[in-house]
Amino acid sequence: MVTGRPFTRVLIPAALVTAGLGVSAPALAAACPWVSAWGSSQMLPDADNALPAEATRDVTLRQIVRPSIGGTGLRVRLSNAFGDTPLVIEAATLARARAADKAGIDARSLTPLRFSGKARVVIPPGADWLSDPLDLPVRAFEDLAVSLHVQAMPQRQTAHPGSRATSYWIAGDHVADAELAAAKPIDHWYLLSGIEARACGAGAVVALGDSITDGRGSTTNGNDRWTDVLARRLAGSSAGRRAVINQGIGGNRVLLDGLGPNAMARLDRDVLALPGVTHLIVLEGINDLGVLTRDHPVSAAEHAAKVEQITGAYGQIVARAHAKGIKVYGATLLPFMGMDYYHPGAVNEADRQAINAWIRAPGNFDAVIDFDKVMRDPARPDRLNPAYDVGDAIHPNPAGYKAMGEAIPLDLLR
Repeated sequence: MVTGRPFTRVLIPAALVTAGLGVSAPALAAACPWVSAWGSSQMLPDADNALPAEATRDVTLRQIVRPSIGGTGLRVRLSNAFGDTPLVIEAATLARARAADKAGIDARSLTPLRFSGKARVVIPPGADWLSDPLDLPVRAFEDLAVSLHVQAMPQRQTAHPGSRATSYWIAGDHVADAELAAAKPIDHWYLLSGIEARACGAGAVVALGDSITDGRGSTTNGNDRWTDVLARRLAGSSAGRRAVINQGIGGNRVLLDGLGPNAMARLDRDVLALPGVTHLIVLEGINDLGVLTRDHPVSAAEHAAKVEQITGAYGQIVARAHAKGIKVYGATLLPFMGMDYYHPGAVNEADRQAINAWIRAPGNFDAVIDFDKVMRDPARPDRLNPAYDVGDAIHPNPAGYKAMGEAIPLDLLR
């Protein structure tokens, strides 16, 4: 174990009670509850995005994440959601990362994770597992390194391929090493689904979406997705302490599985089960429209049915989130005419307009975030603004993501 100064310890509710301040632990826990501070949607990775075979046995994974709110303590959420056998974590640590794009950590901050007081934990297939709480202060936008030693990875891996962040793997148990000079980089996250902070007066905004929310076209390790832009704006505003949790999956659809489970199937795990969620932003549906006709045309009735099914699913999302006290905002779908992969035509554009009209209609969502209006080409409104196009006619570049993140009225998130 690396020795040195750990994270500075702070008083927790029980300690405050012991100190004789006259405030009960339940009252303080209610005032400073657990709130999601960072997250990633989990899925079964394909062969191109899975860990290589040599990294599936006796391996240490070090992964860098950036929570968007701070707090007086934290806990880590690990996931075996898509595993078909138990996941055994032999040891795990948390530390401050030296940089977002480096494997090294601040050795003084190295802290072991415990699970019911033990270093080792067995996570059942299909399950998530929380670490024991760590009584330590965490700052917003502080890069944290979570290191996991796994003796044998389940054959069905659990991962988030579109991390836009570099992780590292190395053979053997190196969770306590300050440097991982021989580690190999890989731009995906594995087995790591959340960081939760004990944060007074805070809440979380979840963004449920596809690759545009996941950040395709943004900068690896640059933290310049639209959700990152929004999080930084909230941190400097009077809207209140709000984390922004990116639950986007590339290629995701509202209705059917594709790259990852469909939005309706993952709503409970990726949104409703998270602590402290106050608002949900939904930006999903463009892949449903694109896949519909990618291989061959379909009838007008099938187009109409797809639009009806997507908007019906939106209504279900709103109803289920409202039952948890969560406000739901609909984000209009961005233009995608000119995209080679989906090669949309006029009827696809009509479908997109129909869905956006439903989103904009009063009473369907609690409010509307009109990304279409912000991102479309003024001269050709069925296409993405060239200034914001990464080059494929559907995904924004960093300037486009900045425009999206700056277009959201912060008053909606109070």
